[in-house]
Amino acid sequence: MKHVRLWQFGLLAGLIAFWHVMTVPGLIPPMMFDNDRQAAFFFGEPLKVAGRIWTWFVAEADIYRHLWVTLVETLLAFGIGSALGLAGGLWLALSPLASAVLEPYIKAMNSMPRIILAPIFSVWFGLGIASKVALGVTLVFFIVFFNVYQGVKEVSPVVLANARMLGASQRQLLRHVYLPSATSWVFSSLHTSVGLAFVGAVVGEYLGSSQGVGYLILQAEGSFDINTVMAGIIVLTAFALVLDGLVGRIEKRLMKWQPKAGETERL
Repeated sequence: MKHVRLWQFGLLAGLIAFWHVMTVPGLIPPMMFDNDRQAAFFFGEPLKVAGRIWTWFVAEADIYRHLWVTLVETLLAFGIGSALGLAGGLWLALSPLASAVLEPYIKAMNSMPRIILAPIFSVWFGLGIASKVALGVTLVFFIVFFNVYQGVKEVSPVVLANARMLGASQRQLLRHVYLPSATSWVFSSLHTSVGLAFVGAVVGEYLGSSQGVGYLILQAEGSFDINTVMAGIIVLTAFALVLDGLVGRIEKRLMKWQPKAGETERL
């Protein structure tokens, strides 16, 4: 595991070094750019990007208000969308009639490019947090919903038959059979949903907001400040990885009963 970490950090260091070298004047092949400064204009300079992040968090410490807004929007969208997806997936998986009736509507809503709903949500809920959360919920919901639905559908019929023979009620089946079966599917969807929740928050901030990291990136794009844009992208990526790591920790705690790959092979 230590060697894997070393390789990961080595790859990251190599990418940053390559980025730095490619944006140093005089090192870019003439056929790629018209002049020495165009590479830095298009891709930014890692030292200036790092300086912008330092200014945001330490020197001026003015990003915390914006970051807090984006994180609140993301967490609300992630929590509400996951809860609705879990409840909806369980309900339709356990109710064949409701599933048959609602299936075409759910597929239609899932096929809709949900980013186009952002202006509509801005009209409905205003330019505050609510419109960003609503957009994030639509992105998270379907990922969780379809994974939970599939997880419950794939419960072993033998396990179900044995539980029913032992006199398990519907509530006991839900708690001890359906939910454990769907747990791995749920966490698989949650890892994907973290990034989508950020997407919903940032896209909403793009379309109308006076605060948030997405707002900072939009302002920087308006002035062609690529270093600030790259700094905002890196900050959002870092916090998305932190949230994904938290989901992973919760997954390990709740999935202790599941044997690891090596243990399964030994058995």
